[in-house]
Amino acid sequence: MFFTHLVTSFIVSSTTIVVILLIRRLFSGQLSAKWQYNLWFLLLIALTLPFIPKQLIHFDNHFHLFNINQSNSVSDSSINTTELSRLDNTNWMQDFTVSVHHLNLDFLNVGLTNIWIAGMIVMSFLFLHAWFKLKKIKKTTTVLNNKDILQVFERCKHQLNISKPLIAGESPLAKSPMTFGLFKTYVVLPIHLDEWMSKEDIKYIFMHELHHYKYKDIVTNYLMIIFQILYWFNPLIWIAFKKMRTDREVACDMAVLKSLDEHCYVDYGNALIHFADLLSHSKDFTWVNQFNGPKKQLKKRIEKIASFTMESKWMKLKSISIFTLIGVFVACQVPFVSAMTTNNDRYDFNHESTLYEDLSDYFVGYDGSFVLYDMKAGQYSIYNKDKSTLRVSPNSTYKIYSALIGLESDVITSDHSTMEWNGTKYPYEAWNNDQNLSSAMRNSVTWYFQKLDQRIPQNTIKAYLEQMDYGNDDLSGGSNYWLESSLKISPVEQVQLLSAFYTNQIGFKDKNIQTVKDSLALEVYDGSRLSGKTGTGNVNGKNINGWFIGYVETKDNTYFFATNIQNEDNSYGSKAAEITLSILRDKGIYKGNMRMS
Repeated sequence: MFFTHLVTSFIVSSTTIVVILLIRRLFSGQLSAKWQYNLWFLLLIALTLPFIPKQLIHFDNHFHLFNINQSNSVSDSSINTTELSRLDNTNWMQDFTVSVHHLNLDFLNVGLTNIWIAGMIVMSFLFLHAWFKLKKIKKTTTVLNNKDILQVFERCKHQLNISKPLIAGESPLAKSPMTFGLFKTYVVLPIHLDEWMSKEDIKYIFMHELHHYKYKDIVTNYLMIIFQILYWFNPLIWIAFKKMRTDREVACDMAVLKSLDEHCYVDYGNALIHFADLLSHSKDFTWVNQFNGPKKQLKKRIEKIASFTMESKWMKLKSISIFTLIGVFVACQVPFVSAMTTNNDRYDFNHESTLYEDLSDYFVGYDGSFVLYDMKAGQYSIYNKDKSTLRVSPNSTYKIYSALIGLESDVITSDHSTMEWNGTKYPYEAWNNDQNLSSAMRNSVTWYFQKLDQRIPQNTIKAYLEQMDYGNDDLSGGSNYWLESSLKISPVEQVQLLSAFYTNQIGFKDKNIQTVKDSLALEVYDGSRLSGKTGTGNVNGKNINGWFIGYVETKDNTYFFATNIQNEDNSYGSKAAEITLSILRDKGIYKGNMRMS
């Protein structure tokens, strides 16, 4: 969801900026100019984190607390009935559900997305406008024809070990010396600069601009522009980049001074002061590195030049230590970004033996999916590849595993599973009584399983869901986490989990597996047993999500299935069951009757 991404970006950027500003203030005397500027590169890294593909920064937060013992405990109950028997689950195709109420925040997501995009477009136009101005400067730039000045330029390049060809020119549109161009770099002076500045002062200008080139500040400019477009909504970004540009100029000044003799420091400062009278005519170009800048920036630079001393080893060590400390802080944000940006709404399914088939005639009027697993053949048959891996709320199908967790936690047992009805009147008469596990599963009594959840610590439920690999195992939705809330699972995962449950590859007690199996038994017909559970998702009074999951045991095979249907207001679990039974009938897997109870 875009809103989540926006919040993540804001939190990461703001937190990093605040920490950097705080560290700068607390350790201002312990940081050299170079390392004070380098701190901002950690901000650029932090700004990149929310846009890194989730696969590259994904952290697996699943820590299994139990050992999974592989076992193959399959019910050996004889299935020899040759006519239809409904067993004890007479209400299995009725839709028992409760409505949950959700605020529709889609408009907020769309609105924020549009505002963000509009802001980026405006910012892009502003930067493009500045870029076109720079293009005009480039077009009016002519190569310097003063041989003495060109010799100074080449000597400065040699002193800084710069071998790449650079264009030294002058332009009538340039109000200040500037350096720009990624692939073809220009060092541009105001026209006739040599007429009112000495050759020595121009040398200092070249040293400053060439240091910008040497330290790749042109590339940094482009990165800052990109991030300012992306993060235009965060005022702290504007503050941070303004300070970063000042720190960059100060760091560049200090680098120049290191390359000069001590008696030249005052001359370099004076060369900078000579440009102060141009400030009323000069504008700040975000695309370029300029020798001059705003008055506050110039004042700070002059102060730093006046107090310049060579960096000691101790100062360097302290600066690196502080930089490393902030680097660790930025790295610690990676798990947060991973958790916030990871999209758990889809399951990554890859099985060699999978047949995709067109069953759309069964799903007229619905967005749906059907998944069938033939245990003997080890083959999946899937309708609607996209929907089969899309995670949605399990609703009442989750009660299978809620019961299993309750049994495994000894909150209930197969012999003692009764819970008292609290007297609340529910719309289904079957719910208005005391319930045991069998009746609660048969009548899909939601309050029974909610009460069961309340008696089990949430971290225990979480651990069991992780042990089973249940969908996204997200319990953040509160007491109704499985009712159109945070917990989600895909049809493919439903089938895989049913198979693991049936053969007890999830490490639970065999007797508890069997107890739940008994509660899921629906019909026996012509030697085949049908077991399963329906589920209906009702949001704001509309049935938007219907499930039917289960398995068919025949004389020599077992088939696991999951059907999910969705539309605006007609997606019942009973309808999902009808569709499922139609498919199973036509495939010759189960031919029991489909009449409503």
